[in-house]
Amino acid sequence: MTEKVEQTVTVDGQYQPNVVTFQKGDQATLTFKRVSESGCLDTVQSHDFDFQSKLPLNEEISFTIPTDQAGEFEFACGMNMVKGKVIVQ
Repeated sequence: MTEKVEQTVTVDGQYQPNVVTFQKGDQATLTFKRVSESGCLDTVQSHDFDFQSKLPLNEEISFTIPTDQAGEFEFACGMNMVKGKVIVQ
């Protein structure tokens, strides 16, 4: 049975949490909320999931995450210096 699951990452000089987990087959949504202007975290990107977006301060930006394949997938700031990980089990 497919379950709708949303994980929220707070962006505050780093990603909190910096590892999020979904189950294979879930209807997965990954939401970012930037609460601080520190660092290069005004953009988030993922080559693995083919997204890139500006993160306006104190707004939520969401992405649908495909969970058809198990594995570990990265997301990062616009300069690729601060990184996080999505694990699909």
